[in-house]
Amino acid sequence: MTAAHHHDHEQSGHEHSHDHDHGHPHGGLRGFLYDLFVPHTHDSADSIDDALEASTAGVRALKISLFVLLGTTVLQFLLVLVTGSVALLADTIHNFSDALTALPLWIAFVLGRRVATHRYTFGYGRAEDLAGLFIVAVVALSAIIAGWEAISRFIHPQPIQNAWLIVIAGVIGFAGNEAVAIYRIRIGQKIGSAALVADGVHARIDGFTSLSVVIGAIGVMLGFPLADPIIGLLIAASILVLLWGTVKSIGARLMDAVEPGLVHRAEHALEHTAGVIAVSSIQLRWVGHRLQGAATITVKTDSLHEAQHIADHAAEHIKDELRNLDAFTVTSTHT
Repeated sequence: MTAAHHHDHEQSGHEHSHDHDHGHPHGGLRGFLYDLFVPHTHDSADSIDDALEASTAGVRALKISLFVLLGTTVLQFLLVLVTGSVALLADTIHNFSDALTALPLWIAFVLGRRVATHRYTFGYGRAEDLAGLFIVAVVALSAIIAGWEAISRFIHPQPIQNAWLIVIAGVIGFAGNEAVAIYRIRIGQKIGSAALVADGVHARIDGFTSLSVVIGAIGVMLGFPLADPIIGLLIAASILVLLWGTVKSIGARLMDAVEPGLVHRAEHALEHTAGVIAVSSIQLRWVGHRLQGAATITVKTDSLHEAQHIADHAAEHIKDELRNLDAFTVTSTHT
């Protein structure tokens, strides 16, 4: 295990890799889309170290985004009644479903605050990743609905009235979703929540879906009604491409995968603790948006008391380096 970690150490290239590399792909179309939808600009120094404060920040983000999206949905629905646009109705339903995904994630954040029990000895943090799976399912469903709606508009073109009102409604939908996406992704990266970042990506996808409604309405006004279903199909395809990155990030959490940069930084903190000769093994895992782990170090002393002191000091070093680390056990052996 240590050899693999040292390989990661060599490959990382710099000490302060980002904490929350959410498994997004690099290079190619998928990498371009993920960089577009999830800009990786989070600085690990901004991480929230207190577990309760991090959870509170997550719940606050969900509350605010829920009300913003519900307000957006109401405004769009009023314009649906005026225009009779099927495309706008589908977009309104998308935005309403996006608002609803905040609820299971909200419940998961509240559950994560509960103390560990004899049955759930690691606590309830994993409820957050289960909520992430629900979000993945909703994103997949939205792609299917968007694709189906686009195909049906090819087969059965719908006359659109008051296209300029649809443009306004689409812009409202885009603005509401983009504001929510920026907020969710920023807070999700800050507290280390893959599920909250995934929910932010979902909001951004729905924002681009709203934008497709705008482009379609402009196409209708310019005498090209097929613009609407063509854009709809492109959006559905983009959702499916992005979905794979979201599945990987949530699946990695459930499989106890951790970003190599985090392991590198934890090793660095241990190796630079006075009295530590080598790091024999190191383990890290995400439980919701908090980290837990353990390590075995080799120390240059025969004194059990001094060895324990070095181990405690090493654990403090790691917690200073990884601010969202809750529990970390260091075991020492001597040469």
